Amino acid sequence: MNREPKDKVQNVVPDMQISWHALSAEQVVQQLHTHLQEGLSSAEVKRRQEKVGLNQLAEKPRPTFLQLLLDQLKGFVVILLIVAGLISGILGEWVDAGAIFAIVVLNAVLGVVQESRAEEALAALKKLAAPEAQVIRDGVRTNVPARELVPGDVVLLEAGNYVPADVRLVEAVNMRVEEAALTGESVPVQKNAALSLEQEIPLGDRKNTAFMGTLVNYGRGKGVVVSTGMFTQLGMIANMLQSVDNEETPLQKRLDSLGKLLGIGALIVCGLVFAVALFQAANSMGFNSLFTTETGLESLVDMFMVAVSLAIAAVPEGLAAVVTISLALGMREMVRRHALIRRLASVETLGSATVICSDKTGTLTQNEMTVTRMWVGGKFFEVTGSGYDPTGEFLVDGKKVDLAQYPGAATALWVGVLNNDAHLTQVPNDEGSTSYRLVGDPTEGSILVAAAKAGALATDLNEAYPRTNEVPFDSTLKRMITVHAIQEPRTQDVSPLANGQNREWYAVAVKGAPDVVLKLCTRYQTLDDQVQMLDNARQAEIMAANDAMTKNALRVLGLAYRLVPALPEEINNQNMEQELVFVGLVGMIDPARMEVKPALEHARGAGIRTIMITGDYPNTAAAIAANIGLLRPGHHVLNGHDLDGMDEVRLRCEVKITDVFARVSPEHKMRIVDALKADGEVVAMTGDGVNDAPAIKRADIGVAMGITGTDVAKETADMVLTDDNYASIVSAIEQGRVIYSNIRKFVYYLISCNMAEIMIIFLGTLITGASPLAAIQLLWLNLVTDGAPALALATEKGDPDIMNQPPRPTNEPIINKSMWVGIVVQTVAITAATLTAYFIGLNSSPTHVEFAETMAFATLSISELFRAFTARSEFYPLLKIGAFTNKWMNYAVLVSLAMVLLVIYVPFLNPIFKTQPLGWEQWVIVIPLLLMPSVAAEVTKAIQIGRHRVKVD
Repeated sequence: MNREPKDKVQNVVPDMQISWHALSAEQVVQQLHTHLQEGLSSAEVKRRQEKVGLNQLAEKPRPTFLQLLLDQLKGFVVILLIVAGLISGILGEWVDAGAIFAIVVLNAVLGVVQESRAEEALAALKKLAAPEAQVIRDGVRTNVPARELVPGDVVLLEAGNYVPADVRLVEAVNMRVEEAALTGESVPVQKNAALSLEQEIPLGDRKNTAFMGTLVNYGRGKGVVVSTGMFTQLGMIANMLQSVDNEETPLQKRLDSLGKLLGIGALIVCGLVFAVALFQAANSMGFNSLFTTETGLESLVDMFMVAVSLAIAAVPEGLAAVVTISLALGMREMVRRHALIRRLASVETLGSATVICSDKTGTLTQNEMTVTRMWVGGKFFEVTGSGYDPTGEFLVDGKKVDLAQYPGAATALWVGVLNNDAHLTQVPNDEGSTSYRLVGDPTEGSILVAAAKAGALATDLNEAYPRTNEVPFDSTLKRMITVHAIQEPRTQDVSPLANGQNREWYAVAVKGAPDVVLKLCTRYQTLDDQVQMLDNARQAEIMAANDAMTKNALRVLGLAYRLVPALPEEINNQNMEQELVFVGLVGMIDPARMEVKPALEHARGAGIRTIMITGDYPNTAAAIAANIGLLRPGHHVLNGHDLDGMDEVRLRCEVKITDVFARVSPEHKMRIVDALKADGEVVAMTGDGVNDAPAIKRADIGVAMGITGTDVAKETADMVLTDDNYASIVSAIEQGRVIYSNIRKFVYYLISCNMAEIMIIFLGTLITGASPLAAIQLLWLNLVTDGAPALALATEKGDPDIMNQPPRPTNEPIINKSMWVGIVVQTVAITAATLTAYFIGLNSSPTHVEFAETMAFATLSISELFRAFTARSEFYPLLKIGAFTNKWMNYAVLVSLAMVLLVIYVPFLNPIFKTQPLGWEQWVIVIPLLLMPSVAAEVTKAIQIGRHRVKVD
């Protein structure tokens, strides 16, 4: 029994500098002061737990609800809105105050929900930890909670177990571990405890180690715990997740800057307007009279009301609401395009993406291994179809063939089906159709599907040739053997008859590495199902065929069989692998999705670069990348080992010319994302595994797979693809650009109208000493024009050339130079039209100021409504996109127009809004004036189109 001295405890603290995979099993046992047969003593376990802690993932304290709420209320625009709402309430404008506070509350609630969800990634990560573990302690095999494991514990692993900690294996019997969630490797990894590996070997190649959170799906093993809790590979990922801050998206940064600019500018101008009005009133009435007489005080209050009303109208309180609604509408459209958005602001970030870092398996490929090529008897057969759907054809030289004409090829499939542990099942869909699901190893499943395409069903073959024995796959032997009972041999060189009576025969089926299987064969199968002697020339031909297939990144297996009249008492590879008949080669690959190649071209046309980042081997990744057009001429393929030797400066250079990164670790993925972001790229990172989570969180937009993705990846991501398809990312990017464009349109419309309102009040007050509009009119105008028409802009479908443009630079403000030109033009046009109407009204009826104010109010409000139509596209003319093609804009303008006319023509509203009914003689003047801004907008577009990078047909 183990009785370790207390002073040895210091030696078991997990040291991340120790490369446990580079040590022999004996060295690991010695280093951790444990015993393989006895394990640790209970007392020693307790001492080590006190030293290293429990085997669980630590979590940082989460922010409280109050902290999250306060974070949402500290923004400049939010504070400005709260002040504006309070002032509106004090002045009795309860409708405006209520609307402003409703916007503040809505945004705060959405923000709190968003932030609280962002912390769920670690909780999902902790679910991967195994609840229990089988260990040897005090010389007894027992089950203990996995959280109680310590370095030095001896654990036992069986098929179906989750690995409870990082374990250096000391025994592995046909043990395969599913590590896709951690390393990205699509095929279960065969473990070999006897190996001692190089220190710098990638995580996916550490075949003598099992990692916390991975799944044993075949065989059994025994090992020593070398790392627990936050010191495991899973713990390192948890630590990276918590160390990555949630950064503001480009949209959030731009809107915050814009809100500050507009808010401060509005306050300054409104203060200036009040100062000018105060100065003029003091000049005309005298300073003392202004503050001592009733008339003076009323004038002072009126001026203050106008200034405050103008401030409320100028502050972009509708900005937050429209952005939220735009993003919400975009999210609904994203769902239709197979993308579920977890963070609203991330929709726009997608539209700004310049680089997509995509996983290979399941995203660019189908995640369904498929036999695409066979070689039998000197002839190549191409196999059509993809995935697990057993629909396809066999082609020779591009022409469809019937395998009945090539019985040797059918025999190859016969061997592949019998030497197989996978199962293909039919699954009915909701639509009434049928899909197929694979249970077992994807490589073996692909052979079942190929055989089914030839009409050979696994159930029929297994019933006709029941398996009686087997020698499981072994990573050292690199082959698998199965034995099957038959009544008649498949070849004519061995007679099934003995003494005139039927006699039971057996078929030995072998599948494995082509070079290994070929060395065990003395004969080969011809295309017409004849057996001939295997000479050197034929061996060379077979290996040449193997090389041709592997160069295309196919995973190639060799198939062989043997017929025997009786079986020995003991079944092993030595007595079963004599005089085998080589029957052929099968090559399979996880094929690219059919829609990926055009989607890549679509993205490239939009100025978006795609980089493959995968845990697979470089040759496989490069072949897939070249096939779909991702790997460009002159660009590189790098692996994780290459990255280890690079500093950050060198990596920033390499990412510019590298299209494929293979055999990478979670740290590598984060470094790649950081290097791209350091060059000013807006990075979208896709992934499905635990290993992808840190990079997903670090990227500007994290994208997780909804079908194959782990809970950790989904909880970390900003967006989840419901179909795991790269093409859906490109489609989502297009929608993101539409949303961003719509937000720009609204901002353009909002600022041009608000600046015009400020200039109208400022110039009118400067010239006449009084505001051309009453305070109540300004507030009603704000409600009418910044409400429904602005929201209708969020429903625009986007310009037809939106994916022909490069992504906008991250440092480009929402309002660029061309837009500022348009704002200036609109400000001048609206101001000129409104003041012209006002002065005409004053001249026609000098004693009725309200009459002039009404003409100004009608001109300003209706011109802004018509202006909303021209704001639907920044560059395309209204006639090109269709004047009335947005039904929501039509409804919004009609309702808003009715609200304007209501306060002009309903008698009891006239005194409230200080308006007078207008006659036809006034409308003859007003109508041409209110059309001026729309005409100016279309003329501005026509001039700017010549400098715009698209050609409008």
